[in-house]
Amino acid sequence: MSLERILSGMQISASGLAGERLRMEVVAHNIANAHSTSTPGGGPYRRQRVSFQSAMDRFALGAGHLKSPELGGVQIVGITTDDSPLPQVHDPGHPDANADGYVVMPNVTLPHEMVDLVTATRAYEANLKSMESFRQMAEQALSLLRGLG
Repeated sequence: MSLERILSGMQISASGLAGERLRMEVVAHNIANAHSTSTPGGGPYRRQRVSFQSAMDRFALGAGHLKSPELGGVQIVGITTDDSPLPQVHDPGHPDANADGYVVMPNVTLPHEMVDLVTATRAYEANLKSMESFRQMAEQALSLLRGLG
């Protein structure tokens, strides 16, 4: 068994940590722009979200034969823009109000962002706990091997 296969659990958790960290950053960016009615690109801010996909690895068995795919954590596919409708709020005194006094607001809802933040935080914590458990098992295995020598 190769060292790479032994450490694959750690690599899977590390990919989850990286993905959830990015997801928390995007949620923070969404919350910070929840009231941005004009952006450098024009128009109000649009909510963003992170897309993931599972990563699959293939280990060679020799002579060019491949084994069935094995789990390899997650890959970040990209950050996409939420194209849901933008709400309009009547605020005639707002600098971005149209002739009828309506302002087109970002499609960011704070309760939705808070749920995303909590789920990303919990997933991050789960991946961190997994890495910690792996480290403890590796330390125990090394101490057992030291006792044999």
